[in-house]
Amino acid sequence: MSQSLAHTMKLMVSLLVVFLGVFASFSLSAHGVDEDTKQFLILNEGVSILPFIYIGAKHMVTGYDHLLFLVGVIFFLFRSKDVLLYVSLFTLGHSITLLFGVLSDIQINAYLIDAIIGFSIVYKGFDNLGGFKRIFGFQPNTKLAVMIFGLFHGFGLATKIQEFNLPQEGLVPNILAFNVGVEIGQFLALGVVLILMSFWRRHRSYLQFSTAANTLLMSAGMMLVGFQLTGYFTG
Repeated sequence: MSQSLAHTMKLMVSLLVVFLGVFASFSLSAHGVDEDTKQFLILNEGVSILPFIYIGAKHMVTGYDHLLFLVGVIFFLFRSKDVLLYVSLFTLGHSITLLFGVLSDIQINAYLIDAIIGFSIVYKGFDNLGGFKRIFGFQPNTKLAVMIFGLFHGFGLATKIQEFNLPQEGLVPNILAFNVGVEIGQFLALGVVLILMSFWRRHRSYLQFSTAANTLLMSAGMMLVGFQLTGYFTG
């Protein structure tokens, strides 16, 4: 084994340990929002376009579960038009259920919906590893799967908003603004991810460690599922 490869492997293991530790600490407070945002949502009355755009963007940028799924989606997408297509399907899915869930007041247990979101990360990592073809002998429709999981991610966003019982006055424009903010945050976060991945893709280690990276994705998703189900049964 070359010295550079050994160094890269050590770095990957270190990043894995750090990531799992940080992920675990985030997962323990997955349903929380910062105090300033909480107070604003509780006290807000009427239309507040810019604040809701900001809150939506911040939620997506710090929404590690949504971002991990997107990392899995784009991991083996090397053409810009493919990235745009899959991200658009995900965006369409979560936009539909975010708006529909809040405006129709559809109540879903936050722990269960977040567990499904965690499962979506497991699914994508497993899919990237070729697990379906290898074990089950077939390949699910990837585009349809991204769209469907996008619907669940949207319900996850909706449950966060519904916890604050927002007043009906100005609800529609505020939720639309929140959704716009989510898309802005997704665009910014995805841009950073794509820049980092473009640098990594220049090195052979990208494909050499693709198995480790997608196994890490699956591990993170399984941790999220476990934390959320624990919260559901003990909360």
